[in-house]
Amino acid sequence: MSIKPPAEARALRPIPRFIFASRWLQLPLYIGLIAAQGVYVFHFWVELVHLLEAAFGNQTALQALISSIGYHDDAQATALNETIIMLVVLALIDVVMISNLLIMVIVGGYETFVSRMDLDGHPDQPEWLSHVNASVLKVKLATAIIGISSIHLLKTFINAANTDVKVLMWQTTIHVVFLLSAVAIAYTDKLLTSNHAASQH
Repeated sequence: MSIKPPAEARALRPIPRFIFASRWLQLPLYIGLIAAQGVYVFHFWVELVHLLEAAFGNQTALQALISSIGYHDDAQATALNETIIMLVVLALIDVVMISNLLIMVIVGGYETFVSRMDLDGHPDQPEWLSHVNASVLKVKLATAIIGISSIHLLKTFINAANTDVKVLMWQTTIHVVFLLSAVAIAYTDKLLTSNHAASQH
């Protein structure tokens, strides 16, 4: 009586093997996102250096900051003020949050769709990676996007006196849409998880 080998030990037929191997086409995409991460790191340090230089009275750095954050005022700023500092700090936080989003997409996407990273037991393994799947990753990405949208909205409100009302309304509307979308995604995932658990019993 012959015993069938486990499913994972059986060799795949040529076409399924080819289709399954096509997942490696995503690898250049994740490498590209790593390169984008590097650009964000460079941008972060450029802005931070400009902020430090402007704090010591460098006018060129100050004008570079004002231009990058889109700050407008009737009287041209000649020194750092509280509004400019807050806008720059929020811009730096925005870069960090987008960087976190990139890490989630790169690490979580590779683990979910390409290949296992075998990080079990590694001291630096992210806590969320131990139970990541497509649904969990989708909810986490939606939550991260809401956080990024919140930072953008806060930047707009801080500079509301110099921002068009239509811009304020559209950014608020888009943020609310992001919130509703995240709630819908989380609720749908909860329903699917509940139905799957019920079918197991």
